[in-house]
Amino acid sequence: MPATAPMPGASARVAALAALVVATFCFVANENLPGGLLSLMAGDLHTSLSAVGLLVTGYGLTVAVVSVPLVRATRRVPRRRLLSWVLAVFVTANCLTALAPGYPLLLGGRVITALAHAVFWSVVVVTAVGMFPPRLRGRIVSVVFTGSSVATVMGVPAGTWLGQQWGWRLPFLALSGLGLAALVTVAVCMPRTRTEEKPAAATDPDARRFVVLLAATALSITGLSAASTYTVPFLTEVSGFPETAMGPLLFVRGAAGVAVMAFGGVVLNRWPRAGVIVPTALLAGALFGLHGVGALRLAVIGLLVLFGATMFLMITAMANRILDVAPGSTEVATAAHSAVFNASVAAGALAGALLLPSWGVRSTALVAAALVSAAVACLAAEPLIARRGRRPVPGHPQPDRSVTSGGV
Repeated sequence: MPATAPMPGASARVAALAALVVATFCFVANENLPGGLLSLMAGDLHTSLSAVGLLVTGYGLTVAVVSVPLVRATRRVPRRRLLSWVLAVFVTANCLTALAPGYPLLLGGRVITALAHAVFWSVVVVTAVGMFPPRLRGRIVSVVFTGSSVATVMGVPAGTWLGQQWGWRLPFLALSGLGLAALVTVAVCMPRTRTEEKPAAATDPDARRFVVLLAATALSITGLSAASTYTVPFLTEVSGFPETAMGPLLFVRGAAGVAVMAFGGVVLNRWPRAGVIVPTALLAGALFGLHGVGALRLAVIGLLVLFGATMFLMITAMANRILDVAPGSTEVATAAHSAVFNASVAAGALAGALLLPSWGVRSTALVAAALVSAAVACLAAEPLIARRGRRPVPGHPQPDRSVTSGGV
């Protein structure tokens, strides 16, 4: 795709950032949409519910496997051009998904979309941050992740409703339309950066801290996935809520996450490390609380609010912290983080499935709390681990205190 001359000035950067937020919404909604359309898709395609469920699990595993290789293969492609290509692939593959006459072509469309997803999440945060002054980094990261938060709260429910009214294909076509709008805006508005000749670098690269963050991500996201995947059966079987209350309860949890993102950027700018530990610890507390008082409905509602608020802030804070400590290219590091994240989502869902037959759905909250608590322990030990045998990262004898993106 030919590069288009960028619009000058702050308006171009804001427009490009808005397009990236829309794109994050599209990718997250698209990843999870089959979960809300299982019955409709299975009936129309004459396949099983489990086969349609694989469209979500297989998507995440594909992202986990290909993220690092793809970002290495595309590291020399200018960022504006790369993101334009990625969004073009998303739009095309999503149309293929929407128009697929049978399961094999549908699966092919999902795999292609997952490849685009892997590249997108590996570069979007670094690219967005690189368009603005370093002092705004935490706020920009928070803004980017707002798209994924809104997708969770509104995108998937809205897509499910559209599918129920006009068929499961329409939500995918709608996401293609949004993706096309984001593509045009990125191609026209994304400006060149002042450091386009060199790859993005962390502010304080440290391989040990980076490994600690990956371990904490694996533990916390595995636990989070184990609990989140089985939230509905937990609320109905343990808490005794009726099925009709599921939509409002899940909306409350998600809305709490979106609300906290309004000031999350300020927290991440001022306290980048505490911004990771505190929400992770509070999330562990919420999960322990759900296990302990899961039968008390009022308490459960309050804990769901805490669950949602801390979940989104923790995920955003970890992505922000990666930009501090990543050894080497932050884009490769972000790809590794994305791979661990997606593999952990699949692992958590599997762990929950294994717990259900013997221990019941209530056990998912306890196991999730234990895993997230282990992540808190990792994060708390980060300074001690970093001090032991710390050595400079090659190529970073005096780390640059600014975070920038590659060329566009």
